[in-house]
Amino acid sequence: MKHLPKGSKKLIHAWAFYDWANSVYSLVISSAIFPIFYGALTIVTDSEGNKLSDTVTFLGIDFNNDTLISYVTAGAFLVVSFLSPFLSGIADYIGNKKNFLKFFCYLGAFSCIGLYWFSLDFLWFGLLCYFLALIGFWASLVFYNSYLPDIAFPAQQDKASAKGFSLGYIGSVILLILCLVMILKYDWFGFENKGFPTRFSFVLTGIWWIGFSQYTYYYLPKGNKKAKLTNDVLFNGFRELRTIWKSLKQNKTLKRYLLAFFVYSMAVQTIMLISTYFGIEELEWGDQDPTTGLIVSILLIQLVAVVGATLTSRLAIKYGDVKILIFINLIWIAICGYAYFITTPVQFYVAAASVGLVMGGIQSLSRSTYSKMLPENAVDTASYFSFYDVSEKIGIVIGMSLYGFVAQETGSVRNAILFLVVFFIAGVILLMRVPKPAFRE
Repeated sequence: MKHLPKGSKKLIHAWAFYDWANSVYSLVISSAIFPIFYGALTIVTDSEGNKLSDTVTFLGIDFNNDTLISYVTAGAFLVVSFLSPFLSGIADYIGNKKNFLKFFCYLGAFSCIGLYWFSLDFLWFGLLCYFLALIGFWASLVFYNSYLPDIAFPAQQDKASAKGFSLGYIGSVILLILCLVMILKYDWFGFENKGFPTRFSFVLTGIWWIGFSQYTYYYLPKGNKKAKLTNDVLFNGFRELRTIWKSLKQNKTLKRYLLAFFVYSMAVQTIMLISTYFGIEELEWGDQDPTTGLIVSILLIQLVAVVGATLTSRLAIKYGDVKILIFINLIWIAICGYAYFITTPVQFYVAAASVGLVMGGIQSLSRSTYSKMLPENAVDTASYFSFYDVSEKIGIVIGMSLYGFVAQETGSVRNAILFLVVFFIAGVILLMRVPKPAFRE
């Protein structure tokens, strides 16, 4: 481990590079190849490709395939929402944030590798790997995000946050293209069909995540505090949460911002998680290969998101963080309205490009805005960021549960997407109530 001073360009780059390492999970597993693989595995079609059944039996119960994966997703996020405040409090107290970051990184990466053996015959094992991979990814982000105020000064944090997301989009796109070439041109590599390269993509995701994260671990400091591990440490996280909850009550700006973030993030994260499943279920692909079409649309989202994250950070500097967040929420409202009516691949590509432009911006700016709102003398940053992450995760639990319920009851996600407009409208209203923050410079 090499010690670098706070604000160092190399330290900020090393921190941001973890996005390069772990974002392959969110692209390959959450967004692209795994949803397509899961759909092909669980949807029964006739010789012409028309859907006959999308029912999956799990634990003796028949589920709509979308409902099953959405409930597993919601369950994993519920676990993360309980874990993150507990673990972040411990990490701040004994000063070993990096060890926690490593643990969840390895849990997630090895679980991705385990998806290679996903099958209907051993559905429980595949869903368990999916469940643990999600926990590993999101729990590691608690500690990764909490490093932002430790490695960068307030004036650097917008750009540092945007750099992380941009590196993540670029790195994940590189791996996705490699996987896409293996799957579509499987004969070039001597494979008999798409099956093995699709499963091998999950293995590559885990290896990429572990391998590139080592650069981040080399430069990141261990943590803020040095204290011996005692029995009290196990309960220290709850004490810190109670202290921070009290401070939130006294900080009107931070409290109102967190409420707004909870509401609009619920819709944002749900859309990002269901977009590929929507494309599989609702679009009329005709003679076009849906695998190619969906991955092209996801690549489009990722590439545009790089521009969106950078552009948003610049606009925020000029016009203010909260104003730009309000503007982005308004764009999301328009996207949801448009998505309700789309039926063709071309319309889906237009929606994908629009989502990409605002997806990177709203994630990056939300994180850096929160970081700048933290009290100036805050040292227990992991506990503060656990509130941020818990808000996001509970929102996802609610959003995915609603999605699963609607999919089960109606057989279509269109009504659920339209319903998400309500959360964006509420987000705009709540953001307008956030007092002008006195950001630390």
